Amino acid sequence: MGSIATVAPGLTAGTWNIDPVHSEVTFSIRHLMTKVRGSFTEFSGAIQIAEELADSTATAEIKMASLDTRNADRDAHVRSSDVLDVENHPTMTFATKGVRAEDGEYLLDGDLTIRGVTRPVTLKVEFHGVGEDPWGGTRAGFSATTTINRKDWGIEFNVPLKGEGALLGDKVDIQLEIQAVRA
Repeated sequence: MGSIATVAPGLTAGTWNIDPVHSEVTFSIRHLMTKVRGSFTEFSGAIQIAEELADSTATAEIKMASLDTRNADRDAHVRSSDVLDVENHPTMTFATKGVRAEDGEYLLDGDLTIRGVTRPVTLKVEFHGVGEDPWGGTRAGFSATTTINRKDWGIEFNVPLKGEGALLGDKVDIQLEIQAVRA
């Protein structure tokens, strides 16, 4: 895959902490005939950049109660035992198992834990560069996306609709916009 210097210019080995104020964890799911979008507003994580990019790691923890779909009633239901069961499973976690390049894209393989169920996922990652911030820090920018099937994590709730339809789709698109600060 190559050294970090050749693969991601400006990104140096070491710890980069996710800045939650300048980052987003969002998702979308089909609801009836459109998509509902939401976000998690409380999360933390770190990226450990190694000299060889393939040896780098990342971890993240998301507070499930911070779910926000811009509708209080819907948020309360999604937090309930019908869907996320936040009372018994207050966090969602991600930990890398590897970084790889494939067809010119960077892929981050890892384990995602939701509702106490851990399953493998692959995030497609874009590196946006490194720069100095106005406060004397060094920041790196990344975008990452993946699609999961909610049923793989035991999230079965749905409402049948007339015909063969259902209130919710099974696929959940996850989008990350991350600013990380060099420790």
